[in-house]
Amino acid sequence: MPEFAPQVEVEPSVAESNQQIINTIPPNSEDFEDARRGLVALPEIPAIPARREGDRIVWNFVSYDFLSQGQADEAPPSVNASLWRQGLLTAQAGLFEVTAYEHGKIYQVRGYDLSNMTIVEGDSGILVIDPLACYETAQWALKLYRDTTGSQRPIVGIIYTHSHVDHFGGVRGLFHETNDVVNTDIPIIAPDGFLEHAVSENVYAGPAMARRSEYMYAAKLDNGPHGQVGSGLGLTVSTGEVTLVPPNVNIGGTGTAPVPRGDWSAKDVIPWRPGLYRQLIDGIRLIFQLTPGTEAPAEMNIYLPQARSLCAAENATHTLHNLLTLRGAQVRDAHAWSKYLTETIQTFGEHTDVEFASHHWPRWGNEKIVEYLSNQRDVYGYLNDQALRLINAGKTGIEIAEELELPESLAGHWYTRGYYGSISHDLKAVYQRYMGWFDGNPAHLWNLPPAKAGAHYVEAIGSVEAVVTKAQQAYDRGEYRWVAELLNHVIFGHPGDSSTAKELQHKALTQLGYGSENGTWRNFYLTGAHELANGIERPANQEPGDLVLSMNLEQYFATLARSIDGPTAAREQGDPIVLQWQITGAEEETCTTTLRNGVLVYVPGKDLFAGTPQTVIRLNRDVLNGLMYAPDGYKVAFGTAVRDGLVHIPEGKQDYAETVFSYLTAPNPSFPIVAPADPS
Repeated sequence: MPEFAPQVEVEPSVAESNQQIINTIPPNSEDFEDARRGLVALPEIPAIPARREGDRIVWNFVSYDFLSQGQADEAPPSVNASLWRQGLLTAQAGLFEVTAYEHGKIYQVRGYDLSNMTIVEGDSGILVIDPLACYETAQWALKLYRDTTGSQRPIVGIIYTHSHVDHFGGVRGLFHETNDVVNTDIPIIAPDGFLEHAVSENVYAGPAMARRSEYMYAAKLDNGPHGQVGSGLGLTVSTGEVTLVPPNVNIGGTGTAPVPRGDWSAKDVIPWRPGLYRQLIDGIRLIFQLTPGTEAPAEMNIYLPQARSLCAAENATHTLHNLLTLRGAQVRDAHAWSKYLTETIQTFGEHTDVEFASHHWPRWGNEKIVEYLSNQRDVYGYLNDQALRLINAGKTGIEIAEELELPESLAGHWYTRGYYGSISHDLKAVYQRYMGWFDGNPAHLWNLPPAKAGAHYVEAIGSVEAVVTKAQQAYDRGEYRWVAELLNHVIFGHPGDSSTAKELQHKALTQLGYGSENGTWRNFYLTGAHELANGIERPANQEPGDLVLSMNLEQYFATLARSIDGPTAAREQGDPIVLQWQITGAEEETCTTTLRNGVLVYVPGKDLFAGTPQTVIRLNRDVLNGLMYAPDGYKVAFGTAVRDGLVHIPEGKQDYAETVFSYLTAPNPSFPIVAPADPS
């Protein structure tokens, strides 16, 4: 393992650039006043422990003391001064009063996770909006509210504004006070499509996203001026137990309908328009605006007419957001985002005195809110339209990202700066949405993979030593992007002879991280540097258990299908293997799976064209769920369940099922990113 310098000092040119950026944006102390406004209680404990492993910390307040005690005009040279300012704002932690209204108050717990938890007091209970990312942070956030206000009002409703895990993963922590017994009578509200997209993102591609999230949120870095200073949207993501209670009210789905004009009321405050949904919970009037395809595939804004308050979910935060998040996700639609914000402004703008969101701090004052929402809207419209203009002029995504900047009228606001999303990767995302991965140049149609390309580049330049020499010269000139590109060829093309290249790459990535205004870029660069120096540290395996329990059968078998070793199965199994499944439980379900051509095909009920099943498998849904993440693997767990009488299969037919399960593979939670896999 290479032994690099424990800390790379910032180069003078990077430090100077970091300081100068603060002068390019008009000063605004109002953000700090708003971020602290309404503070009624600070965190009760220095850190939040894991519920099942008391010696492990899932959220650490003390580790961000350097931010909470910092000053905006004292940015350290190793941190972009604009990002430092954002870090100071997102480090404000505690219970905050947002506004008061006829039933009580609206509170937010901020700084307990990447996201905020909002508590709305009703006639007799509380409504919780977005219960953070894990059981433990939600548990302690609710406790802070209880201990501070003295209120023991029961939970009368829960709302998930959208399908990202930091907005639902802590839901069971709200019921810690009832010994984890969930009151199934309360409405749990989400936008239509929530469960489908939550499963898609956190299960289908979950392992890969989790690995890249380690880079995006800098899970392995120390917090401090030479390490992690936040992610722009918040500090980082908690690392506790992810949970989910499925929604029982789907806004826009079966059982809900937009409010007809004749049912509109003066109590709704805003004028009627088509497509708005309404719920009344414990006297709290709620109006929902669906915004699919914006920051999440399933998302919605919420208007509370009694409080003249708007919850903008994650559609408007104090940063430019991601059109394609660096951890990976579906590309978001900048045009739809802009369109729905226009709809938000036109529908609620005149009647909103308080705007709050699932991240950051609120805004107060109608005029300021409308300006803020309008500028946020204009950013996404500008990115979409100008990228398309240049696409149609023949420019590629990389060229567009180098050419375009926001006009001064937009770039001059702190809340449009690229702390979480960036102009660069958002413009590339627009290109990808409309044009895909291929830029049209046939030279890029069939590129060599990194290892082969690296070997050829090094050979063309002369030798490993020659490449490293050129990279060192570029480093001395401050051309860190070029250094990173050059040395990447050595590291992948000559992994056995790249220790010097890795050491210099470690320094180059560090300088790029120090200079980044974008929090997630900083985290990616510094985490890459950290792994070059220290190797890959295996993460704690946090399986999405509640999501498995919430999947329908099609989603369950789709999850299995993405783990099939297709090439081996196709080569070894010339004839299809057909399994019929009879699932018992709350309701009887039957389905058929067929392994053919290396694909596990799922059909509900009977497959009319697969032929006679080789065997029938009968088991309870709880048993089926337990097989998914069994520690010894699916095949072994299935055999054990058969022997224990939990799975019923005709004698002599078990081999068919176990043959199918033998092709299931486990994801690699620690796959390499900045260097090739170690052959050992």
